[in-house]
Amino acid sequence: MLESVKIQRRQSEIRQALAGLVGKATPTEDETRSMESLDAEYRTNETRLRASLIAEDTERREAGADLETRAGREWSDLIAGFQMRQVIGALNEGRALEGKTAEVVAELRNAGGYRGIPVPLLALEARAGETVSTGTPDPMQTRPIIDRLFPASVAARMGAQMIAIGSGAVEWPVSTSAVTAGWANGETGNIPDPTAYGTIDKALAPNQTMGVQMRVTRKALLQSGEALEAAIRRDMNGAMGAELDRAIFLGTGADGQPLGVITGAATYGITSTAVDAAASWATYRSAVVRFMARNAASTPADVRALIRPEVWDFMEDQLTATSAPKFEFDRMAEKMGGIAMSSTALAAPTGDPLACTSLLTTSAGGVAPVFVGMWGAVDLIRDPFSDAASGGLRLTALTTVDTTVARGAQLELLTGVQVA
Repeated sequence: MLESVKIQRRQSEIRQALAGLVGKATPTEDETRSMESLDAEYRTNETRLRASLIAEDTERREAGADLETRAGREWSDLIAGFQMRQVIGALNEGRALEGKTAEVVAELRNAGGYRGIPVPLLALEARAGETVSTGTPDPMQTRPIIDRLFPASVAARMGAQMIAIGSGAVEWPVSTSAVTAGWANGETGNIPDPTAYGTIDKALAPNQTMGVQMRVTRKALLQSGEALEAAIRRDMNGAMGAELDRAIFLGTGADGQPLGVITGAATYGITSTAVDAAASWATYRSAVVRFMARNAASTPADVRALIRPEVWDFMEDQLTATSAPKFEFDRMAEKMGGIAMSSTALAAPTGDPLACTSLLTTSAGGVAPVFVGMWGAVDLIRDPFSDAASGGLRLTALTTVDTTVARGAQLELLTGVQVA
């Protein structure tokens, strides 16, 4: 029992005893002494009670903070012990899941329905210590598994916010009003009339499903062990990351794809500026100035740029004509908050001279320029028929993704950035 509760109970007993003694018109000497001792004890207990409440409040805060973070820590611990090879064994041979893998799958099934075995996205991350020296080998001589090459994700580096959604659609009310301040004209004048505060909802809807198919031979299943698990995880993560980067920026909005930021610039209200000039720091500096002029950014360091590798190659050959020459790309990198290069998220240069597109983003007021919603976990399904004759295993991983732009003023598209 808490000390404060014990003190409060004792205080209640003292009040009851005093009530009986105070009601007597002519108390005896013993009763008078008893009243004095009870009164002194009551005053002492009041001081003790305040001290106990202060101490217990600190303990409650510490315990509350521990409870708030305990669930996240426990889930992270479970994910750290998630084994893809158990999932593959369950799909291929009907083995029972056990340990942390079984707990994670049970939690995900309780949160939503899956046709196959749900796999958390965090489990697809490459983990420390998974580099292996063995792979799908010749039994006489072991060779390493060579992972397929995928570019690193650039969406997060451009400030996109990834949002995990359980079910249903999610909307964000975004301010669209232009509230202005004004001055009273004279001693008895009024300030300007109020400006209506308007918002618009930007929604993420589970309308687009992306899938990855993987084919694993019977020989690989029997020989590889942990090496196969690590390779499948990295391969699936890389394939999904590469396609997400492409869809977030270049998605057509048709044929089951989300509407990408660049493709849907007009729909999202993103300013598109035709540069039609050679790539240089001056080209991007003008766009940064436009961000600052509309209060979307306060310094160049608040702005990120997404460029093609060809732009970097071209700018690295251009020197400024000053007393202290410096390459154009170095000048740009020193001023901006970050530069991401991708051949997946941006279309290849075209035309004569060759020209491409660049995208600039900024986070205004803590609001991300792009929202990417992902529904649930990865649904991993086994196809028992396609490779039945060879004893192989075909896996299909499905995930539902959508993207939207909160405020078009936080992005700007530069077209015609010449690299030749």
